[in-house]
Amino acid sequence: MDILCHRSWEKVAISRLILLLMKRPVSIALFASLLLASFAIAAGQESAGFVPIKASVTDSRGASAPAQSLTEVYRVDVGDVLDIRVLNSANSRSTLFTVMEGGVIDLPIAGGTVSVAGYTPNEIQNLIAAELKRRAVGEKVSVGVRQYLSHAVTVTGLVVHPGTKFLRREMVPLYVVLAESQLRNDAGRVVIMRASMPSESHNLSDPATLNLNIQSGDVITISSRPQEFYYIGGRISYPGQKPFQPEITLLQAILAAGGPTRQESKVEISREGSDGKLVTIRYNIKQIKSGALEDPKLKAGDRIEVAR
Repeated sequence: MDILCHRSWEKVAISRLILLLMKRPVSIALFASLLLASFAIAAGQESAGFVPIKASVTDSRGASAPAQSLTEVYRVDVGDVLDIRVLNSANSRSTLFTVMEGGVIDLPIAGGTVSVAGYTPNEIQNLIAAELKRRAVGEKVSVGVRQYLSHAVTVTGLVVHPGTKFLRREMVPLYVVLAESQLRNDAGRVVIMRASMPSESHNLSDPATLNLNIQSGDVITISSRPQEFYYIGGRISYPGQKPFQPEITLLQAILAAGGPTRQESKVEISREGSDGKLVTIRYNIKQIKSGALEDPKLKAGDRIEVAR
């Protein structure tokens, strides 16, 4: 009834505007512009079905509201299923409302079509509550997301469960998606394809990689790590190039090469620094074995020399 009255008022207002313009000496172009604008406004409000709610949302997202990180907020979009409940109501109707094309839901208690796309559940709850208050409906409402189906990413490659995954925030860390997909043992690299950025390959053993933010539309491809090596020489049984494994330590590398040929106690690790130059560190094998020194972890490309 309120909507019908509102539309009738709009038609009366337009009629009055036409009569007023006809009585005043205005140009034909200006008359046509104002007339078209009036009909456009009326048509837009009529097609929207429920304009006051959208205005309320705009107010609720004003500059005074604190900014939220994209990893802490979720904005509803087409396909999501909302759970909208009128508290303390005896109404037994379904509380689930799917966001349809155009980003709207059909909510009879609030007067019909409601635009919700782009707004958070809290914002939607506030605007519906404001509209119910305007309609003198005393019930309170709660709004949540029952099914998250609008923010999708695709995971392919070396994972146990590839396919489409749905995000529950505007952005989530990569490790959240990988926890659901489950990496295979041979996974070592990841490429994130996104329309707005060039694709890069990242090392999954790097904690910074796991904290990369993923957003809707991303394509995540998991691949194996390229073969890496370390090099060992000196007084060792089987010197040469050896396959590198993450977390391998100095003593493990020496044992993997057959152990020292004699009871040697000194060993050097040479590693490329940030400037491209080699940095050499000396260790005492006996002290490492006794627990006096920590057994250092190697990096791919390390050069190990057992002292002669």
